[in-house]
Amino acid sequence: MIRRPARLALVAVLLAAGGLLVAGALRGTLTYYRTPGEVLADPGAARERVRVGGEVVPGSVRREGDLVVFRLAEAGHEILVRQRGVPPETFREGEGAVVEGSLAADGVFRADHLVVRHGNEYGPTEPPDAG
Repeated sequence: MIRRPARLALVAVLLAAGGLLVAGALRGTLTYYRTPGEVLADPGAARERVRVGGEVVPGSVRREGDLVVFRLAEAGHEILVRQRGVPPETFREGEGAVVEGSLAADGVFRADHLVVRHGNEYGPTEPPDAG
C-alpha cells in the first residue's frame, strides 16, 4: 500500500501532467484578438492566424464579386480587409466587427470569418401602438 505523502505526490504529478496536456491542446486552437495597429506594427503577423477587431469605417464597404472589401479602424489605425462570402445581416458601416484570417504580404488582411460586435444591451423592439 502506498503511504499518504507518496499518494498525494502522485496525485499532484498526475494533475500537473493533465493540466499541461490541456494547455498544449488549447494553444493550437486559440487565436488572439488584436487591433489594426498591433497587426500592422508586427512583421510576424503575416505568418500567423489572428483576429483583428475594430470599427467598420463608414463609406469603405464595397463588393467585388464574391468578396466584401472594407476597412477596420481602431485607435487611429486602419487595415484593409477582404472577406470572402456573405457577411452577417447585422454587418454595417460604423459598427464593430472582428475578422479572423491572416495578413498578406501586400498589407491586406484576408479574412475567412467575420463576426459583428455588438453592445451588451439588448431589448426587444417596441410594438407599434394599437391606437
